Amino acid sequence: MLANGWGRVLIISSESALQIPTEMIHYSTTKTAQLAVSRGLAELTTGTDVTVNTALPGPTFSEGMGDFITSMAARSNVSVAEMEKDFFKNACPTSIIKRLATTQEVANLVAYLASPLALATNGAAIRVDGGVSKTIA
Repeated sequence: MLANGWGRVLIISSESALQIPTEMIHYSTTKTAQLAVSRGLAELTTGTDVTVNTALPGPTFSEGMGDFITSMAARSNVSVAEMEKDFFKNACPTSIIKRLATTQEVANLVAYLASPLALATNGAAIRVDGGVSKTIA
């Protein structure tokens, strides 16, 4: 990519890289390391149209999270919608959207970062976390 002067490197990390859940310190450590790798690689792209960025999804209705919410709903004898509402009330109260993001919403951010439109976005960690991370920057 550097030889060609153009390219995109995209790393999918997690908002858990910034907001570390105590029950997932091991997971968060790997996600935080991805941020360091991404920023370091971006520094190597100076003066080119190669970009290196990281997407930070929050709670997303992916296969794993979908299975988790569905199984918890079945065990509690409530609907998936009720279980999702309970999840955001008790486990993820800082969410602004109060729902799981869709995989399409995460993909929309990734598509932007992969596009020529994102040329000035380099070395960034971009959240698509529904407002879970309580920061303004």
